[in-house]
Amino acid sequence: MGTMVEGQRTIDTATATHYHQQGWWRDRTQLDDFLDQAAAHPDRVAVVSAKQGSPHLERHTYGELERLSRRFAAAFIGLGVQPGEVVSVQLPNSWEFPALVYGALRAGAIVNPLVPIFRRRELTFILNRTETRVLVVIDRYRGFDHAAMGLELVGEVPSLQHVVVVGDAPDGASSFAEVFCNRADEDDPALLAELERRRPSVEDLIEIQFTSGTTGEPKGVIHNHNTVYSGGRAVRDVYGLGSDDVCFMASTLAHQTGFGYGMLVPLSLGMKVVYQDAWQPEEALDLFSAEGATWTVGATTFAMDLIAAQQRQRREVPGFELFICGGAAIPPHVVHQTQEYLGAQLVAVWGMTENMITTTTRPGDPAELVADSDGTPVDWMEVRIVDDSGAEVGVDGVGALQCRGPSQALGYFKRPDIYAAASPGDGWFDTGDLARRRADGGIRIVGRTKDLVIRGGENIPVAEIENVLFTHPAVLEVAVVGMPDDRLGERACAVIVPREHAVANPPTLAELTAFLAEAGMAKQFWPEQLRVVEAMPKTPSGKIQKFQLRQELAGGSGSPA
Repeated sequence: MGTMVEGQRTIDTATATHYHQQGWWRDRTQLDDFLDQAAAHPDRVAVVSAKQGSPHLERHTYGELERLSRRFAAAFIGLGVQPGEVVSVQLPNSWEFPALVYGALRAGAIVNPLVPIFRRRELTFILNRTETRVLVVIDRYRGFDHAAMGLELVGEVPSLQHVVVVGDAPDGASSFAEVFCNRADEDDPALLAELERRRPSVEDLIEIQFTSGTTGEPKGVIHNHNTVYSGGRAVRDVYGLGSDDVCFMASTLAHQTGFGYGMLVPLSLGMKVVYQDAWQPEEALDLFSAEGATWTVGATTFAMDLIAAQQRQRREVPGFELFICGGAAIPPHVVHQTQEYLGAQLVAVWGMTENMITTTTRPGDPAELVADSDGTPVDWMEVRIVDDSGAEVGVDGVGALQCRGPSQALGYFKRPDIYAAASPGDGWFDTGDLARRRADGGIRIVGRTKDLVIRGGENIPVAEIENVLFTHPAVLEVAVVGMPDDRLGERACAVIVPREHAVANPPTLAELTAFLAEAGMAKQFWPEQLRVVEAMPKTPSGKIQKFQLRQELAGGSGSPA
């Protein structure tokens, strides 16, 4: 058994044995897979990186990436990282990301991928929670100074000893090139022996993935090598993809989508994976063509953007075959247009950071089914839809969606109470989603029991935003809800009741977003609409009825940014 961390649940022996017997779990790690691919195909291209501002693509073979992972493992060990410790990485998509991940794993560490949109508020909480010793960041990204933020965090996070910067490192930070790249000890016999000693087992944690939820704080989802392996099996076993396929990934590698399906899975199977560090659909289509991309995974927004780019200027993408799509509802026309403009099939999936792809439509399913279904369960996962009494609903019945199986996360880091609250028993996990049971055994997500807005596949931490806005001197009450949006699925709208002194001159959206910026809230989480009301609709017990606010906003009564 690997080292347990606080919040990690135990899988009973009978269940684990069953998973192994079915082939859903195994006795090798994601690192083992990558190292085997590198040994068998050292000259095969593993990663192609497209970086904004650079006219050249950066290519690394499996052999080169494996050597870098040894070199980077030595660097982590030199920085004092111990087996079982957490290292944090906040980078855009690039070759450095998988090299650091495999290097951290070879050093025996657990990876904490951080989405680039996180700012001081989120990072302070996460780095303190994980007791991170080493943080690797980009110097600047999308105009934001990550290096400066990292240095500010040194004084706020007691455990943080090293901020390593990819790019131009300011005074007080360490240079990624100097610490990780400009060394040549990867063949040292003593290092190789130490790496073998630190080599992880399948039961060791591979990642702690923080996701924004409704509890007012990010939740650290815990996965080990086997839960991630099981969650990635759909790529090979459902979609039939293999080493000859080429994966394109624009979704951040710090999300479970990118971390699993844009890095661990393709590099375990010997594929070439193509990264784009900043989403640009026209450039993406050029990469599809030049690199022979055959598949990708992303939110509905990405598919719509690619279609729109093709409508503006048609490009040939002859090898592209499959767009695995989730995170937001899929309009019927998008399914048809994916085939018409991209030449690819679109399949709909449902999953979470906690369990990865759990239900999916299948290649060859009619467009009408893909647009009206989130698919049927993969063979290794179970789902059920239950009413308030816990009884399963019938066909067309709506209830709480629950799931269980070998890809289910092992808990929430240092918050066993939150996971326990979502665990009705017997291994089931309450997803917080409302779903309708289809006659074909599939599901259709119809809403959420949890208070969350999903903007273009990105979870917006509603409770945290409300907690900050409650402290604004002109705000008496606030509720953040989702407004329907054709492209992004939803946009966040802040509904406020102003304090008495501000009724005649309530705060503007610009004033509220400036307040959030001052509090260190990531810009992507800021509300994009504002509505000022005299009173909130409430239940007899005083709870705000957000469904009424959503219904009113669906009529277009919000004030735009």
